Order: sequence, then structure tokens, then C-alpha cells
Amino acid sequence: MAQLYFYYSAMNAGKSTSLLQSSYNYQERGMNTLVMTASIDNRYGVGKVASRIGIESDAHVFSQDDDLLSVVMDEIKKAKLHCILVDECQFLSKIQVKQLTKVVDDLNIPVLCYGLRTDFQGELFMGSQYLLAWADKLIELKTICHCGRKANMVLRLDGEGKPISEGEQVAIGGNERYESVCRKHFRTLIWE
Repeated sequence: MAQLYFYYSAMNAGKSTSLLQSSYNYQERGMNTLVMTASIDNRYGVGKVASRIGIESDAHVFSQDDDLLSVVMDEIKKAKLHCILVDECQFLSKIQVKQLTKVVDDLNIPVLCYGLRTDFQGELFMGSQYLLAWADKLIELKTICHCGRKANMVLRLDGEGKPISEGEQVAIGGNERYESVCRKHFRTLIWE
């Protein structure tokens, strides 16, 4: 029985690495996967999911206007799919999360989504909000703060490496722009 999974964490917890490993596991057994990623994040090139440890895969790119159920149906016409893997799933719309529930429930294909839970202000992303509400399985991937505690928040940094608390929800970047921290450090640097 297929299920909808949401693997979430702060940045640098290995979400993309885990996604790529899962896809490889299916492929190693002769099964077909569809790897998808958000068009908004092209740090590693358009249509690529890449890990900081150096592994990567081609991916189908989606924007918030795409009908993901139709995308999956088109891919099924080419070859049977055994698993759908979505990177940067925090950028999914509410409608797209609903479409992924249809892939699981109606097509019986497991969907594994990987993304951030919250933004640099501690607010939920749209895709994460509905995955937290509707996913069958919630799996937290862990990383650590500089103090050694579990990091579950993300700081956005300015050009001088200082935390900022205002701005657009989405600003694509990596270690030069974001730092994962525990709630205590997030609270003292942003909320207080």
C-alpha cells in the first residue's frame, strides 16, 4: 500500500542525499523513479537534484502552476513508475500536495517528499504546511546547531554573516546565506 512521506529538517541535514539514495535503491532493483524538484531552486543547474557530498540526479522541474498528477500520468505512459521523489517540497502549492495524495491513493505509487519545514522567520512554507497535515508518514532528518543541540530552525544571513529577520519568504541560497540553529539560538537572535 503506497503512502505519502514528508522528510523534513533544517538546512544541511542531508535531505537531498537521502532522496538520491532512495531513488538509487529503487533503480538498483530495476524499478523506475521520477525525481522532481522546484524550478525556483536552480543552484545546481536546472533540472538537477544535487547533494553537498557530490552526488546528483536529473530531475523533472515543476513550478507552482504545474499539475503534478498530469505530470505523473504522462510519465506513466512512457514507463511504469514505482516511486515519486520530490526535492524542495516546501515550494509545493496546496493544490499540488492534493495532487500528490491522488498519486498515492488512486495510482498506488509511493511519494517521498523532502524539504524544509519552516522559513527564516519560523513560519511554515505552504507545501510543508499541507504535507504536515496530510502525509501518512512524517520523518524528521536531524542536523546540529553550532552549540551541539538539534538544529530545527534556519537563520537567514546578510552579506556580513549577521542574522536578519525581515524579507521575502523565499531567497535561494546555501551556506553563505543560511545557517541551521537550535530554537534557543534562533529565539535569542531573531525573536528577542
